[in-house]
Amino acid sequence: MRMSAKLPWYHAGLRFGCLGCGNCCTGEPGYVWVVQSEINRLAELLSLDVTQFESMFVRYVGRRKSLIELPNGDCVFLERPSMRCKVYQARPQQCRTWPFWSSNLRSPADWAATAQRCPGTDRGRLYSLSEISAALAQDR
Repeated sequence: MRMSAKLPWYHAGLRFGCLGCGNCCTGEPGYVWVVQSEINRLAELLSLDVTQFESMFVRYVGRRKSLIELPNGDCVFLERPSMRCKVYQARPQQCRTWPFWSSNLRSPADWAATAQRCPGTDRGRLYSLSEISAALAQDR
C-alpha cells in the first residue's frame, strides 16, 4: 500500500488580490534576493549598465545579492507617496510571488499575520494549490 503525502494546510487554495498598498515593500529590515538575470533586466529598464546598477542598488549578503533598502526599511524602488514600484514590470521573482512565500505559509497563524500587514491577503481570486506550489518553488 502506498502512503499519500500529507496535504498542506492551504490545499484548498488561498485568496489574494493585490491592492497596491506597498506594505510588502517596506517595514522591517529584510532582503530582496536577486540573481544576475534579474539584475540585467532591472539595469536595462533603468538605462544603466550592469556595473553601475549594482553599485547603486545591490548589496552582497554573504555570497548572495539583495537589493538595498533605505534606512526606513523601504525598498530602494518604492516611490512615496504613491507607494508604487519604480521597476514593477521588471521586479524580481521574489516580489512576483508575494505573498506565497514559505515564511508566510508555514501555518495558518503565519498567513493570518501576513494578512495583518497585507490587505490583499484573503481577498481577490483563489489561487490553487498548484499555483501556490509553483510560487513556493521560486522561493529563495
